[in-house]
Amino acid sequence: MSLKRKLAAVLAGVGIAPFIVVVSAGTASAHGYISSPPSRQAMCAQGRVSNCGPIIYEPQSVEGPKGQRNCHAGLSQFAQLDDDSRAWPATSAGNSVTFNWTLTARHATSTWEYYVGGTRIAVVDDGGRQPGATVSHNVSLGGRTGRIKLLAIWNIVDTPMAFYSCVDLQVGSGGGNPTTTTTPPTTTTRPTTTTTAPPVGGTWAANTAYPVGSQVTYGGASYRCTQAHTSLVGWEPPNTPALWQRL
Repeated sequence: MSLKRKLAAVLAGVGIAPFIVVVSAGTASAHGYISSPPSRQAMCAQGRVSNCGPIIYEPQSVEGPKGQRNCHAGLSQFAQLDDDSRAWPATSAGNSVTFNWTLTARHATSTWEYYVGGTRIAVVDDGGRQPGATVSHNVSLGGRTGRIKLLAIWNIVDTPMAFYSCVDLQVGSGGGNPTTTTTPPTTTTRPTTTTTAPPVGGTWAANTAYPVGSQVTYGGASYRCTQAHTSLVGWEPPNTPALWQRL
């Protein structure tokens, strides 16, 4: 079970709405995105669009609560994905397009949804099954032509979360958009960063970045961090055994 799913179960048990874990690329749970035709996060990861921010290191991590209709899952660090003023390359396509997902964590799935302009044009019901490492869906665009921004949503069955990918398409001629060639998904190495660990024996505090191995005290007990994360109210060590080991 991934870290986020463990946290969702723990926090639901104490009556607190789950939050999104913010961790470094080296320790973040991996999930999935559309790799071809290249989604906006794939374009950023491949270096085909510049100044994308941290999405270049983790195109698979655009995860947020279900029910949204945007490209960035409501995550401020990925807000560039919703900036339509950027020169997003559009992939030439016909009326029927095969969308290929690359899944780096195979979560049991309820549905896959595809939207154009707020209208759902396709839905695939997986009935709670666990998908493979790659998933493909052939979707009809319903006769639409011109430049199209398609939103694809992967809904996880046993959490309130979903993954979001936007794909820019050029159906038919016109638009002056560059034709793109699909390339395999690439991985960008995050530059080495140094994180200063909280002092050993310090008291746990919310809104603090804890690397693996940090030791804190809380409620008279000592704990060691087992997953790097930034703490939030409700994630006290006794409530999050996925993050803290009692010593």
